[in-house]
Amino acid sequence: YLQILEDLLLSFHLSIFRRKSKRDLVSQEKFYFFDVGVYLSMRPKNLYDIPSEIEGAALEGLVAQHLKGWVDAQKEKHQLHYWRTRSKLEVDFIVSGPKTFLAIEVKNGKAVHPKDLHGLQAFIDDYPEATPLLLYRGKQTYKEGKVSCIPIETFLKMIHPENPLL
Repeated sequence: YLQILEDLLLSFHLSIFRRKSKRDLVSQEKFYFFDVGVYLSMRPKNLYDIPSEIEGAALEGLVAQHLKGWVDAQKEKHQLHYWRTRSKLEVDFIVSGPKTFLAIEVKNGKAVHPKDLHGLQAFIDDYPEATPLLLYRGKQTYKEGKVSCIPIETFLKMIHPENPLL
């Protein structure tokens, strides 16, 4: 059924980024609906749901659909993946291409906490040539060590087929 959704352009999946992996990685793909509104309308709702978890998944899906659109619109071949180790370190999106290598983590919070950076820090330990970005719901752009923290709204306004992603 998932393949049918993908064939109908109602969904897409991201495979795991494996290039010269130094860590034990998971193997399952990540699934996204083509539109966050579809995800929100189809997701079963329960009394015990935590709204911030639903919003976080929707926000990640919104960034995914923008990144997928950008990758697909490029003249040169680019790829969109994610990275997750068996020890549960994760980076939501890896964008790679001839002149692009980004590691992007999406957080629903208005502030960045040290634990939010763990996945990105592990990734750049393994791939120091990557540019790490943490997208969050705050208002300020700043750096935490090597990680650029950027408001999601600012980042989404930068995504345009003719623009490089940083």
